[in-house]
Amino acid sequence: MSVVGAGWLAAGTGKPAVALRVGLTAAAFAALSVGVLAGCAATAPPPPPSTLQVPLAWRAPVGPSAGAPAPEQQWWHSFGDPALSALVTTALSNNGDLRIARARVSEYRARLGVAAAGQRPSVSVDASPTRTRLLAYNGVPYVTNVYQAEFQASYEIDVWGRLAAQTDAAQASYDAERANADAAALSVAALAASGYLNLRGLDAQLELTQATLTLREHSRALAQRQFEVGYSSRLEWLQAQAEYEAAAEQIPPLRRAIFEQENALAVLAGGNPGPIARGAPLADLTPPEVPAGLPSELLRRRPDIARAEFNLVASNANLVTTRDQLLPSFKLTAVGGVQNFRLHDLANAPTALWRLTALAAAPVYDGGRVQAQTDAAAAQRDQLAYAYENAVRGALAETENGLGALQRLREQAVENDARRATAAETLRIAHNRYRNGYASYLEELDAQRTLYGADVGRLQLKTRLLQASVDLYRALGGGWAP
Repeated sequence: MSVVGAGWLAAGTGKPAVALRVGLTAAAFAALSVGVLAGCAATAPPPPPSTLQVPLAWRAPVGPSAGAPAPEQQWWHSFGDPALSALVTTALSNNGDLRIARARVSEYRARLGVAAAGQRPSVSVDASPTRTRLLAYNGVPYVTNVYQAEFQASYEIDVWGRLAAQTDAAQASYDAERANADAAALSVAALAASGYLNLRGLDAQLELTQATLTLREHSRALAQRQFEVGYSSRLEWLQAQAEYEAAAEQIPPLRRAIFEQENALAVLAGGNPGPIARGAPLADLTPPEVPAGLPSELLRRRPDIARAEFNLVASNANLVTTRDQLLPSFKLTAVGGVQNFRLHDLANAPTALWRLTALAAAPVYDGGRVQAQTDAAAAQRDQLAYAYENAVRGALAETENGLGALQRLREQAVENDARRATAAETLRIAHNRYRNGYASYLEELDAQRTLYGADVGRLQLKTRLLQASVDLYRALGGGWAP
């Protein structure tokens, strides 16, 4: 507090010095006093200038043009798979991390109630019967009974808005936790959907490998018959046997991957490790069209951006409360009650007691503690301002990457279709040449490998395309809006 402000207090009393004579009216003096005392607050540095620039359009536009509606909140229904929808719904209800996040929301809701209670009066009641044995003036002991009951009401006048700032900080923190719970829900939904699609991709790869193993078995049997009748060499039969064993070797790791993926999804959904119900096969799943919208719309949909914004608001409010610690506080206290020396008279003929107190208190010297705390709170505000900008930039990058991934994967799918068509035609020709004796089994074997590689790549590409749609939904905020 400055010297001018300190002079407003009567020496040694902590009460306003009524002896000041400045020729002002009472109202003008009160206004002047408030202005002088307001200068006693600690000095807070200004916030850092923003360097955030939101682009006007995406680099890789995919989907409808700007102005398209935002993604639906339950976007996982867009894949048209009841098993996928049921899994995501179960995960959103039972996931352990989500339960923790929701419990934190309840905690911060209660903290908001605590902060808001500071702006309201507090009332307490107590009753205290007392029995005392004392000595009279003549040295004779005597016993007295005192029965007393009283209530106390106190209220702090929020002259500077410090209590209101505490409530604002608690409200912003509560909103930030709600946004954090939404962000956790969005993440769990995306993980469940992506994991399920990966599971269906593994199922499709297992089916393809088992079908390939059946073809390898037929080729092995044909090579063995031709070797036994002397039509081909033992080398071709051994090569057919090796290809059969190579296909059989790929089945156990696929089954292991499916087993582990099922367990991971079961735990994610809040259950014990176990099997997962299947719905539509991978071939029937189609990536839904995802509306891209404008980059500025992303700021209203992403819960993690809302969380960063609310944290910044809470930090600003906390800075106000820290800065104003040097300002005086004004409290009103009223105490009333009854007292008597006999319990019967306490109810019938009590003696009324009361007390009314007005208190003004302010620190005079704190060694720079409040200013240091204010500087620390300002630094935290700056950190959260930078964190907000980072959250926005990260969201823009994730959305750009998601849009770009969909575009490139679709282009890759076109090339894969052409590659597979060529590989299938090559196998048909190689098989006819081998069957008619114009070529060795090596040509057909090489064509089979090429087609199998194209088929595996096709399944993996379809899975990645579906998962990229999930990633884009998550990057776009998934329909959540604060």
